[in-house]
Amino acid sequence: MQRSNTTLPGSGAGQRGERLMWLTHQRVFYAGLLGAAAERTMGGYGVYVSPAGAPPNRLRIGGGAWQTGALFVVPPQVPHRVESTHPLIFNLLIESESVDPSRLPGYLQHCGPVDAPAFVQRMRDAHTHLLALSGRQSFEGVEFDRLFFGEDLAPRALDPRIRKVIDAINADPAAPTSAEDCAASVHLSFSRFLHLFKQETGTAFRAFRAWKRARSLLRYVRQTSTLTDIALDTGYPDSTHFSHSIRQVYGLKPSDIVAGSRRLALHDAAGGYRQ
Repeated sequence: MQRSNTTLPGSGAGQRGERLMWLTHQRVFYAGLLGAAAERTMGGYGVYVSPAGAPPNRLRIGGGAWQTGALFVVPPQVPHRVESTHPLIFNLLIESESVDPSRLPGYLQHCGPVDAPAFVQRMRDAHTHLLALSGRQSFEGVEFDRLFFGEDLAPRALDPRIRKVIDAINADPAAPTSAEDCAASVHLSFSRFLHLFKQETGTAFRAFRAWKRARSLLRYVRQTSTLTDIALDTGYPDSTHFSHSIRQVYGLKPSDIVAGSRRLALHDAAGGYRQ
């Protein structure tokens, strides 16, 4: 029986030079520590790949049975738990509102282990390529989708009113934006707005907003601010709400996420490069 992962953030010294995160508004690539993560629920499509030569990872969807594989795909808002005996894991996040789910590559239209060795190798090669670029001010000129998928993923067609709301949330996830305010801003009734938002994005407004706020933590993992300051900067009213929300999304305490990112090279499309 494969043992569960007990690697704590901050360990795995041999992988320090391989850790990086490329963060954009619609995509994230993370090559780093998984840690002893509990169940997590991401707001985007999650893709997990094990590094070359590493044992297969393990995945459990909700309360289901554990499954093993080199590649896992988890759709948005699906509770799951991932374990690995190797300190390093590769993880892609694709924002759900940015892609047409019916036009995703076949291997991304699944939930659980997927047999797609060519994509697994492409993702490992992409990590190697980005490591060679790491240390520059940005990955400017590198096209995210073409690097990882070999093509641009088809965008999702959205009602212009819903797109306006999404763009505003993405621009400032910390803003205390209510559904009532958003409905008024696009001249819709409250009930019609909630229905249309779920219809267009596949996600309830409240869950979408909560995800974007939790996702914004990724921009702060290399800063020297206190956790209280980060909580306030990301829009949480206090540390208790911050910790609870982050643990629901990532399966880890905020302090563990920050500790596990100390040796992480962060390439933020909005904020440049930090190492």
